Amino acid sequence: MVPADAPYDIPEDAAVGRWSRSRSEPRRRWLRAVLVVLVLPILIGAGVALLAGRPLAFEVVRRMTVRRFPDVQWIAAADLARWREDPARAQPVVLDTRTQAEFDVSHLKGALRIDPYRPLLHPLRGMPKDTAIVVYSSVGYRAARVAHWLRRQGYSRVSTLEGSLFAWANDERPMFHDDRPTVQVHPYDERWGLMLETPYRAAAEPIMKRSAAP
Repeated sequence: MVPADAPYDIPEDAAVGRWSRSRSEPRRRWLRAVLVVLVLPILIGAGVALLAGRPLAFEVVRRMTVRRFPDVQWIAAADLARWREDPARAQPVVLDTRTQAEFDVSHLKGALRIDPYRPLLHPLRGMPKDTAIVVYSSVGYRAARVAHWLRRQGYSRVSTLEGSLFAWANDERPMFHDDRPTVQVHPYDERWGLMLETPYRAAAEPIMKRSAAP
């Protein structure tokens, strides 16, 4: 029944519908949270990469990352490669925002590692705040987190590498292990590793997850 003080022109089924929706709203919020935390990473890491192709998977990750960190600037792998090959240009500081285990397998030449979960400014000590900085991770999410943090510390020229090391490796661009060229990349874990072409996946222990994406 509709309450006696309800407006006379509101149908009873409409009132009941609103009441039902109000009760179901917490359930919908809970389902959305489950989708974001559990289902979405699985779809991105495996299903999208296999069914729709890796380029689309990288774009999905980038859009997810942009939504979380809208202030982050991006640089394409081809642009960074040309920049690093140009001796006439001042070179950027390249920061690897992965774990030590991932860094030890391979990294960009001359990259400095910065912890993705407890970043410190030690690698940038003595550098001016307008230093050009490029950050990367496995697919870009952790890099964007660090880039966002660096901007909050006052660094004004920070860019995140699109696709990060996975896309860089898939394009057959140079990587190094102990100053020697290599083609192997730490896959982060079995699911996210599907975004790497098979020849580039190193046999390595999975990384303990501490963020929504690598």
